[in-house]
Amino acid sequence: MIIKEYGADKKDTILLLHGGGLSWWNYREVAELLQGEYHVIIPILDGHAGSDRAFTTIEDNAEELISFVDEELSGSVLLIGGLSLGGQILLEVLSRRQNICDHALVESAAVIPSKLTNMMIAPTFGSCYSLIGNRGFSRLQFKSLHIKSDLFEDYYRDTCQIKKQDMIAFLKANTAYSLKDTFRKSSADIHVYVGEREVKEILRSAESICRMNPSSKLHRMKGLRHGEFSINHADEYANAIRQIVKS
Repeated sequence: MIIKEYGADKKDTILLLHGGGLSWWNYREVAELLQGEYHVIIPILDGHAGSDRAFTTIEDNAEELISFVDEELSGSVLLIGGLSLGGQILLEVLSRRQNICDHALVESAAVIPSKLTNMMIAPTFGSCYSLIGNRGFSRLQFKSLHIKSDLFEDYYRDTCQIKKQDMIAFLKANTAYSLKDTFRKSSADIHVYVGEREVKEILRSAESICRMNPSSKLHRMKGLRHGEFSINHADEYANAIRQIVKS
């Protein structure tokens, strides 16, 4: 596992799992804001730019993360946060190890499978993958994600490095993921964040997560779209982490 690390001299560790198709820079600004208070680790998810292995499954990524925490961090951390695909991996980790973290921040994670979307991924991305290296096409894709403009070069560089089979694999995993029943047993203080302007499937997923683990707390963010919280509002995201930990 390849990681980016901030505040390594601090005692309490926070893990942040970036979104699918992005990379560690998803949380770079958040990490810079928190490095004076916490040890912040941002793993690069399998199959993404800078990673050391191909993407297989969300479950495999979860096991890899659990092994990393066991081997390098004494089996538990203060908080784990995750966006979208990273949020799904976080949910899978919580389902497999109930006491791996004290707190969890799940942002915009889908847990309601979409069979139609899943079926369309391979033919759709198979036909347009060659366009990814085109800056004009990439800029249109970037604009559709509503990510702040100063991250375009990071996005373009790293998207161009994702292999076709990896992109198809993690997109298919993302649209097929469902919560495991063992998620109910997680002892973590779980906070679920979702933007009010997200698609219905993500809004419904947030509610489903909280129903399965009733102690979870749902936070609806006014005016925000998918992923905007951690990427575009790093100061507010960092403050949310501080408040969660202190509470």
